[in-house]
Amino acid sequence: MAADQGIQTAHDGVAEVSMTAARANLTQLIRDVRYGGRVAAFTERGQRSAYVVPAEFYEQAIRDREKLEFLCQRAVPPGPDATADVRVQAEAIRSALHSAELASG
Repeated sequence: MAADQGIQTAHDGVAEVSMTAARANLTQLIRDVRYGGRVAAFTERGQRSAYVVPAEFYEQAIRDREKLEFLCQRAVPPGPDATADVRVQAEAIRSALHSAELASG
């Protein structure tokens, strides 16, 4: 993507375009995302305000979120009448989620 079009590539590889330059660059930006698999962001006052991602990325994010929500539900401490297996499983899931959170920063 050419800088003279108003689209800049940030240090993390995300294509950025300001909201004021977005209209003139929208077609190119979407093509780069769709066919190039890149992530793009609209910026306002130098801050990212919205992202444009390939459809596959978004669809995977939805699936990942559903899995995470399921795991979070299973991690809730069970009631006193729960079996030992259920309690151990909930603790294991809580521990794994906590480790993942620590690892992701």
